[in-house]
Amino acid sequence: MKYNSAYHPQFITATILEWKHLLQDDAFKNIIISSLQFLHKEGSIVIYAFVIMPNHIHMIWQIQDGYVQDKIQQRFLKFTAQQMKFRMMDERNKMLNDFLVKAKDRTYQIWERNSLSIDLWTEKVFLQKLNYIHDNPCKHPWYLAQYPEEYKYSSAKFYYSGIDDFGFLSHYRG
Repeated sequence: MKYNSAYHPQFITATILEWKHLLQDDAFKNIIISSLQFLHKEGSIVIYAFVIMPNHIHMIWQIQDGYVQDKIQQRFLKFTAQQMKFRMMDERNKMLNDFLVKAKDRTYQIWERNSLSIDLWTEKVFLQKLNYIHDNPCKHPWYLAQYPEEYKYSSAKFYYSGIDDFGFLSHYRG
């Protein structure tokens, strides 16, 4: 973790509208992965941890100097929402109707409007959130894996084995 940056690491939670289980489909999870890969490659973020659950995501990321946190988060959520919407349209997925909204600025809404974002000021709190992220798939009500490192859409395997299947993870100890 670098604390000499303009930004501290942050714990982020973004939830699908009304907690719908859109992210059960791996194709939608892969949209999130692709977006994180892009942001990492452009150098706007460092990603320390993540998990993609059926209806929400958790991450620990750190915005890099020269980028604005609100703009990066907005870009990420807007891009992933658009890609998910386009995929549902292309597939004529009836679930798209579940995301119709009566809003002045949009016809469809994929993510809840107010994502949680918490600055992580100490290593103790950072590790608490890291463990929470990695344990999430193994807990009630999900039970998506017996052990955290077994769940594919998580950084737990990276911390367990050192293998980064996604190409964008950074260990918090550098």
